[in-house]
Amino acid sequence: MSAAENQVLATLLLVDDEENILNSLRRILRSEPYALLSCNDGESALQLLEQQRVDLVISDARMPGMDGATLLAQVQQRWPSCLRILLTGYADLTTTVRAINQGQIYRYISKPWDDNELRLIIRQALAFQHSERERLRLEQLTHEQNQRLQELNATLEQRVRDRTGELEQTADMLDLAYAELRRSYVTATEVFANLVGQRLSKERQTNTQVITLVKAYAELHRLDEASSNDLTMAAALYNIGKLTWDDHLLERPSDLMYKDERTRYRQYPLIGESLLMALEPVQDAGHLIRHHQERWDGQGFPDRLAGEAIPLGARLLKLAVDFIELQRGLVLERRLNRDEALLLMQKYSGRLYDPTLCSEFIELCTTLAPDLALADASILALETRRLEPGMILARNLHAESGMLLLNEGKPLSRALIDKLVAFEASEGGHYTLFVRKPEAAPPAQDGEP
Repeated sequence: MSAAENQVLATLLLVDDEENILNSLRRILRSEPYALLSCNDGESALQLLEQQRVDLVISDARMPGMDGATLLAQVQQRWPSCLRILLTGYADLTTTVRAINQGQIYRYISKPWDDNELRLIIRQALAFQHSERERLRLEQLTHEQNQRLQELNATLEQRVRDRTGELEQTADMLDLAYAELRRSYVTATEVFANLVGQRLSKERQTNTQVITLVKAYAELHRLDEASSNDLTMAAALYNIGKLTWDDHLLERPSDLMYKDERTRYRQYPLIGESLLMALEPVQDAGHLIRHHQERWDGQGFPDRLAGEAIPLGARLLKLAVDFIELQRGLVLERRLNRDEALLLMQKYSGRLYDPTLCSEFIELCTTLAPDLALADASILALETRRLEPGMILARNLHAESGMLLLNEGKPLSRALIDKLVAFEASEGGHYTLFVRKPEAAPPAQDGEP
């Protein structure tokens, strides 16, 4: 017999007041894989059951003191998972019935028994017990899993809401970080544009005025922040492609250029775009720079785009650039004044310029003060000595040399105002700042000071 066959599968308790019956049972079952325990009366059996786990009790019906039916009834009440079999004679009908009703026995076996039948009944009883225990285990496992699922379902919606809130918060933080990065690029390009402008004489510098114009248009027509930033960066860097030019070419009006000079002039939008392509945040601005010399009639450069095929921002940038450069002598040999420049642009509306956009641009310029500030009641034009702490700068402030001093949106403190006054005195210049007053405080409630 193999080791597996010798393995104990169950523990049986044999109870009978006759030793020869117990010996007979031991003989029948000795080859079976069971651990066998025995007692001669019901009281001893109950004490043993309190000390050791038993899978099956086989008890004689008739015993002095506690009979088999009473013993098995006690076992059923205290150890219900322990199986119960009653050995009974033909004359023990009353005891058998009581064992069935009170002890809820698995089977009763009549004396004398058949050995093979007895072994088979015990095997079937233990197989039933095993299946019943497995059923109870699976029921408990199912109950625990169902309870866990109910708990998960109860909290799933809240967990989804919490996770969604976390993701939304993270997305908002990324959007804010990206927006701040783009604003930083806008400021950086304006500073860089001032460096580019240092190669030009003061009366030929254009970037500051072009920036102010496109910002004014964007504010008036409520362009989205991304489009406004792209326009501002394009206005700051539109002539970066001219850095490769000689100084004499920088000062020459475009209409007076010939042959090789004209060829170089027509390449500067392409060079400007190529210089910016490596910087992802300014690539869209670079695209506007590439096309800001296209014409509405398709006769511009570098790609001879026509009509609405020209990006909207590029069409606006051309209007702003031409308006300022006509007044700086960078287009015609003679400098035009403000009104002459607007009349000339109106004349070429539909040829050089988008007619609808040109009309809007001219209207914008005619509603501006000569300093290009919007006619906005919330914006004040003040000398430095009239500034007050808490005011917000509404336009970039540049020095007489064109250098950027303060960014738009900068809050003014008393210390900063005093520095501006001192700087103005040291430069011998005169600065007018465009500012917004701080928002008025809410009116005091009754009883408040």
